[in-house]
Amino acid sequence: MKIDLETLRAFFHSSPFMVDLGVEPTAVQDGRVTTSLTILPRFMQHTSQVHAGVMATLADHTMGAAAQTMAAAGHMAITAELKTSLLRPGRGERLVCEAHVIKPGRNLCFTEAEVFAESGGQRVLVLKASATRALAAPTTRGRR
Repeated sequence: MKIDLETLRAFFHSSPFMVDLGVEPTAVQDGRVTTSLTILPRFMQHTSQVHAGVMATLADHTMGAAAQTMAAAGHMAITAELKTSLLRPGRGERLVCEAHVIKPGRNLCFTEAEVFAESGGQRVLVLKASATRALAAPTTRGRR
């Protein structure tokens, strides 16, 4: 399914959790999505670094959006498996996530993402992630 940046922003704004966090899509191509998130005090751990759950959520939803750009019309890319590797503490002004599809498919889609912490013009890789997406067709309610 062809998705432009305006459509992608509407997709993110339809997810209350993404709205609450303040995740913003900044770029989209077939199989690729970039998002950003301003680091706020409420995202921090007691160790003065961004909570791993915030970074994992950013990666997960961004990978899902990348998969969605390649999904057949009417199908949704749903997380079936998610792996994250925390490489460094997330500290800075904002997080940037770059996600891409590494293997599209009819029923499954494989994705990867990198999350960077940016501050003062410097960019540091803080998280790597991969996910398997199930490409789910719409179902009729009440059917088993």
